[in-house]
Amino acid sequence: MPISNPRITGHAFLAVLYKDGYFPDHLVDRGRAILLRLCERIETDRPADLPALYALTHAATEEFNALEAEFEAAGSEFETVAREEIAGDFWIVARAYGFEDADVEELIAPREW
Repeated sequence: MPISNPRITGHAFLAVLYKDGYFPDHLVDRGRAILLRLCERIETDRPADLPALYALTHAATEEFNALEAEFEAAGSEFETVAREEIAGDFWIVARAYGFEDADVEELIAPREW
């Protein structure tokens, strides 16, 4: 299902990571794909409240947890810049779908990075 939210289709996910050679583009692409799948799930499932949204964002966060090991294997890591960029994009997703009162820390609560 293509994403229909113009705030999402017009957003450059993980832009800061793409600009920094420390982060391998092919792995950043996978992180971007996680965020886009999250948006697709939100548009498909239409979470009715914050707990329903958090269930979706927690699943996406778990995907990032798994991806972190691949960054480390490639000589990179989710350091401060990456953590802030990823968290910021989760926040943008929540706001784009009308969850302005979502807590950014709760959006990514199961993170290991």
